[in-house]
Amino acid sequence: MPSLLQRQADRAIERITRNPLRGAWTAAATITAAVTLVGGLLMRLTDPDSFPSIWSGLWWAVQTTTTVGYGDVVPQSAAGRFIATLVMLGGIGFITVSTAAIASAFIEAARRRRAADDDSLADEVRELRRQLEVLTAEMHAMGGGRLGSGGGPDRP
Repeated sequence: MPSLLQRQADRAIERITRNPLRGAWTAAATITAAVTLVGGLLMRLTDPDSFPSIWSGLWWAVQTTTTVGYGDVVPQSAAGRFIATLVMLGGIGFITVSTAAIASAFIEAARRRRAADDDSLADEVRELRRQLEVLTAEMHAMGGGRLGSGGGPDRP
């Protein structure tokens, strides 16, 4: 029997596969929010001289995650710079996943339009084939025989 965590993960993956754009964006946003929150808190703990309060650490993390990076506060310790690197990568990852998800949605919409156009073209070809069969049957019924036999209204 799967564990609670496994069932939750399975449900999350099912939701993502049902709507990839929303799923990718939700997953990236959740991870980015977690990285921002944890990064801001860790920054306060590892570099208290540069970040005198949790709020200054969170402010820095939001700036860094969104890739704004005003530069008004920067980490000074090695641990703070390492955390900064992770937070920066989280921000870049969020932008990358968002851009890819949007591009994927545009591609999927174009594919659906193209498929609809292909379906309507196939329907039109089927209708033309049906009409040709009807005309051929009418020609045979009128005793016209084969098309292209040289006979016509003006020719014997």
